[in-house]
Amino acid sequence: MITLRDVTKRFPGRSLPAIEDIDLEIRDGELLGLVGLNGAGKTTTIRIAVGLSVPTRGSVIVDDFDLSHDKVRASQYIGWAPELFPFDPLAKALDLLTFYAGFSGLERKFGRAQAHELLARVGLESAESQRIRTFSLGMRRRFAIAAMMMGDPHNLLMDEVLSGLDPRGLNFIRNWILEQKHLNKAILLSSHLLSEIEAMADRVALIHEGNLLRIVTRDDLARAAAPLIRLKIRQIDTDGLRFLQGLGSVREERDTILLANPTLALPDIVSELVRRGYKIDEARAENQSLEAYFLQAIDADS
Repeated sequence: MITLRDVTKRFPGRSLPAIEDIDLEIRDGELLGLVGLNGAGKTTTIRIAVGLSVPTRGSVIVDDFDLSHDKVRASQYIGWAPELFPFDPLAKALDLLTFYAGFSGLERKFGRAQAHELLARVGLESAESQRIRTFSLGMRRRFAIAAMMMGDPHNLLMDEVLSGLDPRGLNFIRNWILEQKHLNKAILLSSHLLSEIEAMADRVALIHEGNLLRIVTRDDLARAAAPLIRLKIRQIDTDGLRFLQGLGSVREERDTILLANPTLALPDIVSELVRRGYKIDEARAENQSLEAYFLQAIDADS
């Protein structure tokens, strides 16, 4: 388990903190999703949690070890897969992974054996002698996972590892993450693919402008998944918007109006709009997604 307590990070020259008073628990056997817009503080939070950045204030506890005071011991229990690849492009896969084994305290002979095994587990056994620069995006993602798993750490933190993958690569990493969760690993996953977070996460932390808005459980999301009505109305005016706002939470997206938690059924809303003289090009109900929930949380915080 990893616990962040009152973590704040300020960078020189910036008036506002990158993150402020972040409290998070990444629990054993649980996948915690980390969701936020670009620049919200997700990567900063992860870098502090793995010990790559020192917090201005607050503490990080990794399996009872304080990362600030016992970094060597704490780091042995952490695996990290970054969004960008910090790997030497000229290195060969097996040689580089064997080198990383040294950071886990493994002797070279045992480290090379584990590197060989990990590359096979992520489907890169035929690419052991290839240089990293020849790898496709999907292969690099798999190599990053193999590097993260060196030493079999109990806590896994992943930053946008699902981005840019084709369906086969996405399916592989999705199944691998769920397998690690079932092995009682503590997992933090940051991703812009909110549908994947929604499908896999036990809890979701919503972060915005450096602040933790809230942490929601699967049950919270299920309760929030009330019908969301999507409307396209020609020449909607202030009176029409005022009518809809009286029925629920309204958000506009270009030419579409989203009405969450409506107090009237869709047919009744359409009938009343038509009676008021509005022409409707589209009207349909759908379940509210994590994306809609997150955007509403941002609106509520503004």
